[in-house]
Amino acid sequence: MYADQVMDTLFSANENVNQPLADKLRPTSLADFLGQAKLVGNNGVVRRLIESGKLTSLIFWGAPGTGKTTLAHIIANTTKAKFVSISAVAAGVKELRDIITKAKSDRLLQRQQTILFIDEIHRWNKAQQDALLPYIEDGTITLIGATTENPSFELNNALLSRCQVVVFEKLAEADIITLLQRTGIAMSNEALAMIVSFADGDGRVALNTVELLQKMYSDLSQLTKVEMKNALEKVALRYDKTGEEHYNIISALHKTMRASDVNAALYWCGRMLAAGEDPLYVMRRVVEFASEDIGNADPQTLVLCMTAYQAVHALGIPEGQYAIFQAVAYCANAKKSRAVYDAAQAVLEDIRTTPNTAVPLHLRNAPTKLMKQLGYGKNTGQANLPNHLAQRVYYPKQN
Repeated sequence: MYADQVMDTLFSANENVNQPLADKLRPTSLADFLGQAKLVGNNGVVRRLIESGKLTSLIFWGAPGTGKTTLAHIIANTTKAKFVSISAVAAGVKELRDIITKAKSDRLLQRQQTILFIDEIHRWNKAQQDALLPYIEDGTITLIGATTENPSFELNNALLSRCQVVVFEKLAEADIITLLQRTGIAMSNEALAMIVSFADGDGRVALNTVELLQKMYSDLSQLTKVEMKNALEKVALRYDKTGEEHYNIISALHKTMRASDVNAALYWCGRMLAAGEDPLYVMRRVVEFASEDIGNADPQTLVLCMTAYQAVHALGIPEGQYAIFQAVAYCANAKKSRAVYDAAQAVLEDIRTTPNTAVPLHLRNAPTKLMKQLGYGKNTGQANLPNHLAQRVYYPKQN
């Protein structure tokens, strides 16, 4: 993924002294690109598109540090297209209009195609994404959007139908090792192994870690395991508090509590907390579980979980984490019942799909004599539900 030819030392003074190492080593050709063999190998889909000269708009979907931005640059270099890069976080439709105006001019006067690279394209709303459609269709731009989020959930169907989604995989350990060797920096086997593990398939993390260590220690070849642990106090768990993995781990916590697998439930809870998740958010989800999946099978669960929530609020972290683990363990071991949840869902479905009829007279308030004469508030054994739902059973009777 990064160029083989580097300076004798990447940390000597030069005009780009503050340039990140990942940018210094960014390759400009497929020959230097590491990883993603399914995309850029001899029969890879991206390589075939480049070699055919029939490039289409693409959505690059994958974890950070897997080469999405780098490959977009290489495509532009290989196809001789003008490369324009923006971030969806900072740019909007106004900037897009300026780019389109220039792209039309370049296409007309210089016969040069423009590749528009939009990083974090999932940050754009529907209207902003829709603004791209006519210019993709008429060929004014070739779009390459990069996202770490599932395009099926984050991008409009209209945009997806005009692009080919390309999935990036994490870099293999062998690729990370090659990447670190390309820096030309000597390091101990312990340092190399720990950086590879720490990076977890993220090339940018691997190079940024080397930069950090280079600033802290003059000779990485003598770095011990203890020194590495001190430098990297907290392993960067692959967890994004707003992204897809966030919801995957929440799902894992819910499903393992539901399956009464207390050990797995405690592990997934710990993963969230170790990654810096808001402990009150975790407890809100556990409280939700207490009502949704346990309910009146063990009413004490909700009391315990609310008490744990209050304890976390009062104590904070790390002291409050034990109340969270206590609540998770109790929920996992408790008897389960979704009767309340199922009843609530059935009620809401009936309200949505059946007529919202008036409240029966016998259930109405009767503050005046006339209302009483009209039958308001008088119960003679009538059904308490609307007539069309009179026989409906939402919740089983308790013995």
